[in-house]
Amino acid sequence: MATAIPKISLSSSRDIPFNRLVLSQSNVRRVKSGLSIEELARDIERRGLLQSLNVRPVLDGEGAETGTYEVPAGGRRFRALELLVKQKKLAKTAPVPCVVREAGSAILAEEDSLAENVQRLALHPLDQFRAFRDMLEKGMSEDEIAAAFFVTPAVVKQRLRLMTVSDKLLEVYEQDGMRLEQLMAFSISDDHARQEQVWEIVFQNHNREPYVIRRMLTEKTVRASDARARFVGLNAYLAAGGAIMRDLFEADDGGWLQDPAILDRLVMEKLHTAAEDIRAEGWKWVETSLSFPWGHTRQFAEIDGTEVPLSDEETARLEALRVEQETIEAEYAQADEYPDEVDARLGGIEQAILALEERPLAFDPADMARAGAFVSLASDGTLQVERGFVLPEDMPTEPDDADAGGADRYDHAAYDGRDEHIAGYGSDAGDTTAPDVEPEEEDGIKPLPDRLLTELTAWRTLALRDAFASNPHIALTEFLHTLVRDVYWQTPGADCLEAYVREIPLPVHSPDMPGSLPAHGLRQRNEGWKHDLPEDEDALWRWIDGLDDTSRMALLAHCLSFGVNALYERMPSYGAVSQRSVTERLKRVDRLALALSLDMVAAGWQPTVENYLGRVTKARILQAVREARGDDAADRIAHLKKPDMAREAERLLEGSGWLPEALRTIGRPDDTSADMTVAAEGIEAIAAE
Repeated sequence: MATAIPKISLSSSRDIPFNRLVLSQSNVRRVKSGLSIEELARDIERRGLLQSLNVRPVLDGEGAETGTYEVPAGGRRFRALELLVKQKKLAKTAPVPCVVREAGSAILAEEDSLAENVQRLALHPLDQFRAFRDMLEKGMSEDEIAAAFFVTPAVVKQRLRLMTVSDKLLEVYEQDGMRLEQLMAFSISDDHARQEQVWEIVFQNHNREPYVIRRMLTEKTVRASDARARFVGLNAYLAAGGAIMRDLFEADDGGWLQDPAILDRLVMEKLHTAAEDIRAEGWKWVETSLSFPWGHTRQFAEIDGTEVPLSDEETARLEALRVEQETIEAEYAQADEYPDEVDARLGGIEQAILALEERPLAFDPADMARAGAFVSLASDGTLQVERGFVLPEDMPTEPDDADAGGADRYDHAAYDGRDEHIAGYGSDAGDTTAPDVEPEEEDGIKPLPDRLLTELTAWRTLALRDAFASNPHIALTEFLHTLVRDVYWQTPGADCLEAYVREIPLPVHSPDMPGSLPAHGLRQRNEGWKHDLPEDEDALWRWIDGLDDTSRMALLAHCLSFGVNALYERMPSYGAVSQRSVTERLKRVDRLALALSLDMVAAGWQPTVENYLGRVTKARILQAVREARGDDAADRIAHLKKPDMAREAERLLEGSGWLPEALRTIGRPDDTSADMTVAAEGIEAIAAE
């Protein structure tokens, strides 16, 4: 005979006046988390109580019910109701739906409290996304949804954006075949076919990181930070019918422009308009291009321009800016950091001073009538104009009267076959006759006359140049010989090849630099070559000549390395080296770093209080942490004083691979930061800040 299955009995439910309820000490929740009591109270005020309280009768000393009930499960709801009562939005005697556990139950109150919190199952994110979409379709606005669930409208936009992902990929995510971060990456594009195609590709690959997905979905687009986009402006691009792809989940620096053809057309139209303005200055011709090849001006001669002097008004303005700068710096000399508004003002002053100091050039109208200009797009998104170039056919055939030496006023890049700078050549004052004929020797052989010796050695020099250029092996040997002598024996002027490397000193550096990996490598390499060099300087040429090609190239690179200069310097006005020259040098430094795949992280640099964090503003510290570890990490230290913030930031940034802009290598394939890109102008901007 089958045994009857015992039936369970559920606890009764009834409404109990709020003033008959008290919070139980058996409630296991001690730590606040998630939705605050204030937000829960506002939610109950809006839509009422969605879940009953779990209560038990309170007994007196004799075990009889007192008419009061304790709440072991539902403590946060009880506190929210209590807050509404205090705000007089809920009556003290308002009935509260409760599930009543019988007195003397074998189930402990703590067990009820724990079970209520442990047994609950969090809603799958996809269900939340779909619910937001359904509410939007039924008439609620994004702001109303955000207010109803106490999130920002941006969060609602993000959730709704995820619903633009292909249904096939949403199903993969629903079955836990994809991480939320990957789904977020797919939401950049609205093209479902492309989304699915990219997923098929990355699914077969071991690297399925979100940045890979984003990169594949945006490979045929143009970053909003691209020079072309900055030159045209996003508003003009949108007005022309272009579309922009945005990432709602990560900083995208303006997004990606989806119509490169529209962008390029707008760029060329703006360049041509600028070219007409340049032509109106009086130039014979103006060439326009998105970019010109490297060395495109090599075949041209250049006319000289003169810097436009400062006007009285500009001079007064420059002096006033410098006085203001010195006053501010003196006022805050003892402060750990500048206030934000003062820091911004100093940056503006630096930029204004730099703009006044970098003077435009003025040209002679007669020269401009046979010269031209190149108009193109600079790497920072600004207009680049190169003025003052003369075509070979437009070069004057007759020397100007002012040039008594027979040279015209143009600096020719190409060698014309003459060398009038050999010592003694044509230098006899007033000598317009043929060289004197030496009389026959009477008392033995006399030394050759200086003039004749100069002519002979000029011939020899020219022949040597031709032979030198035709024999790379000997040329390299001589070059290395000169470099090694210059580096190790310091005997200037004693070489027949005028080539040298000037070692650039680094007197200003952080304390960690002498013990760094690059410093160790340079010292070790230098000591190795010194050990291998012959003791006798006379044997040096033969020693270099006997090296194999690999060793010769290694020695050449080692000697040349002493002359690499990547230093930022602030140059005085009208000095021998202009600030513009420093900027150009830094552009070449960036190119060299990219060619060398320079990786400062692999070289051992990492941000510390001593070498960076303790010497920048709090805003820069937070920016560094935000870029490396995200907004949450930055928010956690935002309230700290600067010394404590710097120390905590050093801990957070350890091992992150984060670098300040001045140390980043532009265009590295593994550079995933949207706007890590910084050129010489960016370093100038950092200095200005």
